[in-house]
Amino acid sequence: MRAKEIKKDIYWVGGIDWDLRDFHGYLTQRGSTYNAYLIIDEKVILIDTVKHYLYDEMIERISSIIDPSKIDYVISNHVEMDHSGGLPQLMKVAKNAKLITSPKGKAGLEAHYDSKNWNFEVAKPGTELNIGQRTLNFVLTPMVHWPDNMVTYLPEEKILFSNDAFGQHYASSERFADQASFDIVMEEAKKYYANIVMPYGRQVQGVLEKAKGLEIDIIAPSHGVIWRSFVTEIMEKYQKWSANETDEKALIIYDTMWKSTKKLAYAIQDAFEGKGISTKMMNLDVNHRSDIITEVLTAKYICVGSPTLNNNMLPSVAAFLTYLKGLAPKNRIGLAFGSYGWGGQSIGQVEDVLADCRFELLDQIKVQYIPDESQLKEVTDNLKEEI
Repeated sequence: MRAKEIKKDIYWVGGIDWDLRDFHGYLTQRGSTYNAYLIIDEKVILIDTVKHYLYDEMIERISSIIDPSKIDYVISNHVEMDHSGGLPQLMKVAKNAKLITSPKGKAGLEAHYDSKNWNFEVAKPGTELNIGQRTLNFVLTPMVHWPDNMVTYLPEEKILFSNDAFGQHYASSERFADQASFDIVMEEAKKYYANIVMPYGRQVQGVLEKAKGLEIDIIAPSHGVIWRSFVTEIMEKYQKWSANETDEKALIIYDTMWKSTKKLAYAIQDAFEGKGISTKMMNLDVNHRSDIITEVLTAKYICVGSPTLNNNMLPSVAAFLTYLKGLAPKNRIGLAFGSYGWGGQSIGQVEDVLADCRFELLDQIKVQYIPDESQLKEVTDNLKEEI
């Protein structure tokens, strides 16, 4: 395990989690990385650590450059344990290191770990650290996506150590976005934003405003590959996503028992296509909720369908809607639909959740038992008139 130099005397020393497939209910088909960065100057700096089970990998990479006991400062940009999990072991090795974190970072680390012997320094707005030929600036970014978050900026090298912002759950032996497939990297960046960062769009907008005053050649996030190319492209995407700008696209999400709700889904698709609006069908039986949410990020119309089971919507639909509500997409138009046998409660329940999300609502579509061709045509024609 060797470090990877990203600029002179600045190294990636993180860990690669090839086997990760679930992150808080978010499907990570391509694994992830936990990125830590070593800076060698008059002072030796380590920015973030890794998940606890990749500590040995990280320490081996650090050791390929310098004795870890010589680390002078450890910077903890974020308390979450995929970034701080290696701290307890590291602080036993780097016994003289000072630990720099935000005010809420200090409280969070003290709550997570036995840190009574750690030498904390609290970074506040405007805090700057001279490390020799370079300086580090700390920018507090609360709720992107925890209260303790901050980012670290190295002005002499124009590097932003952005923590969870601009990251991707993507395991790769390549360290830079330009060494990997651009489409895959952007897909994973979109999925990461949709499933992790989307509720905090307003705070992201504030961070992007601060970033306008910085010269940035490299964005070094805490997950995935490093942006030394496509910096403008990823920042423009974050601007769009955080502003809740959507495309003229309808996402039709459903589960079905006896294919009747599926028939309604396709009648709804016909209506949108008849209006020249692109569509995507996503059956919850074969699509994971985190992949669906990735599509929700840029879709204007969110249509959700469920038959009624035991006076309720199907469990798969209920789980998806719970996930959707927590991520709080804004400026969407919602539609509830479904077939039913006798009670028909599910359609109203779906609509209630879409209303809780503060979506503008189209008239619900509700058909008893198996819709025939005339009913399906009526669904299509009525919806075309409404949209």
